[in-house]
Amino acid sequence: MNIAVDTLKASTRGAHWFKALTQGFKTVEGFPASIWVADGQLDQQAVRVIAVVQDSNNLFPRAKQGEVGLLEGWSLAKVVDDVIQADAQAETKRAILCLVDVPSQAYGRREELLGIHQALAGAVDSYARARLAGHPIVSLLVGKSMSGAFLAHGYQANRIIALKDSGVMVHAMGKESAARVTLRSVDELEQLASSIPPMAYDIESYATLGLLSELLSVENPEQPTNDDLLLAKQAIAQAFKEINAEQSRGLEQRLHGQNRQMSKKVRELLREQWS
Repeated sequence: MNIAVDTLKASTRGAHWFKALTQGFKTVEGFPASIWVADGQLDQQAVRVIAVVQDSNNLFPRAKQGEVGLLEGWSLAKVVDDVIQADAQAETKRAILCLVDVPSQAYGRREELLGIHQALAGAVDSYARARLAGHPIVSLLVGKSMSGAFLAHGYQANRIIALKDSGVMVHAMGKESAARVTLRSVDELEQLASSIPPMAYDIESYATLGLLSELLSVENPEQPTNDDLLLAKQAIAQAFKEINAEQSRGLEQRLHGQNRQMSKKVRELLREQWS
């Protein structure tokens, strides 16, 4: 099915949360209009805040609604790499906050031809290198966190925090697409997902997989209130403190989820066979 991109309603959650959380921060220029970056302080922690937002004038039509496309992938890679280079000799590394509201990676002939897989991989690589270099990274999911877009922007964080709201979801594809792929109706898909957490779309089910460190109940997920901002800032600041106090820079804490027992078992068996 070919849907005109201009007919899709873009989310503005990421933009609203970015503006609210970066009041008083210094805007970092030099990136596409779809990449927002600001530097500032959060509870005495130097932090760079990054968001991907909609850009109706995007050079690539398939990336107009907040999707992570070619420009976004390479730009994210540079935004993060700039932090790594700037803090290379610093004893205390700057923190990175990813505000995540991304509906998908950009699907299009141009994207495939010009190597969107490499652009997104570049972003993933920069985030992973930053984490391994000691930069504490926290992702705040305020909207959709879908498919390759989330892998490129947010998934590599030491901690992932999400708003407890129906508008926040993490999945490989939308319900309609998943229904077509699995030869089911949307209703049948939802019924199946009720007993298989990895297939569910609600953020509470995703939390059982062990990847979320916290769920935040807010008053207005679309446009945060002062209380919402205070709650989010406290959670983010606490996450940064915990990360800075840890010795490990890996993601092994994600294996402790309620529905990750088989993942742990498989890893143990592989370790036994290959040790």
